[in-house]
Amino acid sequence: MNPPVGALPAWSEAFAGGKRAGLARSLPFDAVDRTWAFGAGDGAGVTVAVIDSGVEGAHPAIDGALVESVRTELRGETAEVVPDEPVDPVGHGTACAGIIHASAPGADLVSIRVLGPDNRGKGLAFLEALRWATAQGIQVVNLSLSSRSEALHGVFHEVADDAYFANTVLVSAANNVPGPSYPSLFATVISTAAHDIPDPQVWFYNPSPPVEFGAYGVDVDVAWRDGGRIRATGNSFAAPHLTGIAALIRARHPEASPFEVKALLAATADDPT
Repeated sequence: MNPPVGALPAWSEAFAGGKRAGLARSLPFDAVDRTWAFGAGDGAGVTVAVIDSGVEGAHPAIDGALVESVRTELRGETAEVVPDEPVDPVGHGTACAGIIHASAPGADLVSIRVLGPDNRGKGLAFLEALRWATAQGIQVVNLSLSSRSEALHGVFHEVADDAYFANTVLVSAANNVPGPSYPSLFATVISTAAHDIPDPQVWFYNPSPPVEFGAYGVDVDVAWRDGGRIRATGNSFAAPHLTGIAALIRARHPEASPFEVKALLAATADDPT
């Protein structure tokens, strides 16, 4: 669900212009600059999964970076990941993939389709997609979706922890409406909400979580279905900006663990003042 025109998505208040001064803090270590963290790299050697509505592989914004497409198929109370066509009936996943590719054009993209034409999906399908991405050793996963199911809270927590300890970085958008959603509010993920500065290279760290990072997500020019483009607002479009930067960090420092990637994102965040 996208917020009304002109409104910030939920969880974005900390990154609004009049409140950004509250993000200021003293760093617990010497400053780390972006040149050291990721330099002029392009993400080559890193694979990024997009768990979403699919990715339109022929879209100009993807530019041949999509190397695999799969989908989750529900079978009663279980789900299975099966091969898929490089399609996106919605456009949402293509938008996220296009943002990631713009930041990390050398990274390979893998689409894991869990949402249907109505841009909705089942928690079981989402969980199986996370398990599959982790089992494949995918280095970075973009999650511009979440589950509000309290019944699945514990399972999502377990699967997010499994990804963390398997060295898979999860970047998750906070929900666009108030209230908890998973895995966006877990400490093992890089949680992201939107700010309104029209620059993909500007992000902020929030020392007062649950949502830790703010990235460009208001009135963003994004790829959409059928080769098109639209302007869209939402935390969904903030997360892939940080996913792309996380891919650059992992390409430059392949030994970096998920918490080290998060620490580097925090250390290289913009000065909120």
